[in-house]
Amino acid sequence: MKIIIIDGQGGKMGKLMIEQIKKRIPNLELTAIGTNSIATAAMLKSGADYGATGENPVIFNSQSADVIIGPIGIVIANALLGEITPKMAQAVGESHAYKLLIPINKCNHIVIGKQSLTLSEYINLTVEELLKITSVVQ
Repeated sequence: MKIIIIDGQGGKMGKLMIEQIKKRIPNLELTAIGTNSIATAAMLKSGADYGATGENPVIFNSQSADVIIGPIGIVIANALLGEITPKMAQAVGESHAYKLLIPINKCNHIVIGKQSLTLSEYINLTVEELLKITSVVQ
């Protein structure tokens, strides 16, 4: 099973996500893809098995991923302060992978109906959903 975590900026969301997944499902191989090298380094430091940075890794890995995890901005062109290129958003959106998108209300992208939860609570909910998916797919 190919699971990729995409994050940008400083990689905080991706870092916390990888730590929680590795804690609860340690045998899953995780690929961290940062929109910049700082995000990639943070995710690798938190326990990702593989890492890459930039537009081409997002496009290439989205084609074969079973699960893509990241902030909702990874499917919106020019989100994350412009770090998500239109090609990245298109690749993630067109992927046949399950997409676990965390609703972060920033950059004028507001998710209607979004609960007011902390990032840690959203990460826990995402890991719960990943557990459901991995038990179905494996």
